[in-house]
Amino acid sequence: QVTLVESGGDSVQAGGSLRLPCVASGSTYDTVCIGWFRQAPGKERDWVASISQTSAGWYYADSVQGRAYISQSSNTVYLELNSLKPGDTGMYYCAAHTGHRNTYCGHLRAAYQYNYWGRGTQVTVSS
Repeated sequence: QVTLVESGGDSVQAGGSLRLPCVASGSTYDTVCIGWFRQAPGKERDWVASISQTSAGWYYADSVQGRAYISQSSNTVYLELNSLKPGDTGMYYCAAHTGHRNTYCGHLRAAYQYNYWGRGTQVTVSS
């Protein structure tokens, strides 16, 4: 069992920045990828970025490429979002994939591919 807790969500003006931490605890030794997703009201949960737990790999959705930065310090994964746009508004979720240690995290871009989820943190960007 892996527990994930997100924080850092806020209401910001367009052009601003946020840094969202995700703290992982529990049986994290089986975790091979940690990803961030976001979901706007009435829309599907979309992949934003992910980081490998077994190799040096970072992956970003086209919608945030060049504006997002995912990093990790011990058991905390950070998603930094810059030059925020109203379209970045949504609930941001952290998720963990447990599986084979050779899994290529860059291929894990769908919500169903992740086993554990946090409760999310709300980001609202106003123009």
